[in-house]
Amino acid sequence: MIKKRLIVCGMGNVGKHFARLIVDRRQQLQGKYGLDIQFTAVVDIGGAAVSTRGPLPMTQLLTHIEKGGTVETFAGCGQPGLSGSDAIAAVEADVLIETTPTNLSDGEPGHGHFQAALEKGLDIISANKGPLVLFYKKLLERAKKKKCRIYMSAATAAALPTLDVGLLCLAGADVESIEGILNGTTNYILTRMHMEKCAYNKALKAAQGLGIAETDPALDVQGLDTRNKILLIANQVFEENFRPQDVPTTGIVGITPEEIEQARSAGQVIKLVGTARKDSDGVTLRVEPKALDREHPLAGINYSEKGISYLTDTMGRITLTGGKSSPVGAAAALLKDLIHSSIFASPL
Repeated sequence: MIKKRLIVCGMGNVGKHFARLIVDRRQQLQGKYGLDIQFTAVVDIGGAAVSTRGPLPMTQLLTHIEKGGTVETFAGCGQPGLSGSDAIAAVEADVLIETTPTNLSDGEPGHGHFQAALEKGLDIISANKGPLVLFYKKLLERAKKKKCRIYMSAATAAALPTLDVGLLCLAGADVESIEGILNGTTNYILTRMHMEKCAYNKALKAAQGLGIAETDPALDVQGLDTRNKILLIANQVFEENFRPQDVPTTGIVGITPEEIEQARSAGQVIKLVGTARKDSDGVTLRVEPKALDREHPLAGINYSEKGISYLTDTMGRITLTGGKSSPVGAAAALLKDLIHSSIFASPL
């Protein structure tokens, strides 16, 4: 039995669903994968829950949280005001699970959590894009020096296994290009505009009503979320160090019904596509609305589903679609990376 001790930073929807998956699937994890997963600390905005006598009782902690309690008020373990970095320094663990909100200004608090974890030689499994987008090269270099690994499946389209395919399934092939519909919100809006001929604002409001789009949808509709994902995928697959400023990005805010109809008349459909293409001059990245021919493998991906298509020299084109766009899907990607890191030790 392989024992893995976890510190979770961030108990929003993704963090809670991840913890619930571990609790509910404990027998499966032990029986099928030989994994004994324990939690040594859980950190949220108001403090932490830390156990000094063995692993945290996660069933009771989750019940406490689900009833409206906070981690720092959990009886016997709560420590108000304890930061993530201090908790990482104080407790013994093997893996940091990072699910705090993405901050693309300075990467905090996630970046501090990354630094503290790497200092102690912990593996990191992250749904938080911020530190990875802003400090990719430095973090990977430090992880290599400390002989630990960073996994980011949950930060690169969550339940859609973009990196699993690019790094494992295509091993030995030369990837020539990557195209991805990587944001469910924008794809939902464009699908409604194409299929139901509704205006952008109406489609956006519908997405917000369903909880697909945030109250402030700027990160999605301006193309920034797609940019961050294709950047991380390209950095991993092509072993590059792209930064946000390296990716020309155009969102979908200006798309009109007339443009949608013009594409339809030409036998095309407009999708927001993140592209990474390799040629003799190197790799170039771009995010933009593209009019795809109906035969294109990404043209039929509709509503909130996502997809990625790899073009290779020896395996041809490999396209993957689907993946649940939800906190549960992101939590499942974290669990997948935890299993892979424990059994196969392959960084994704």
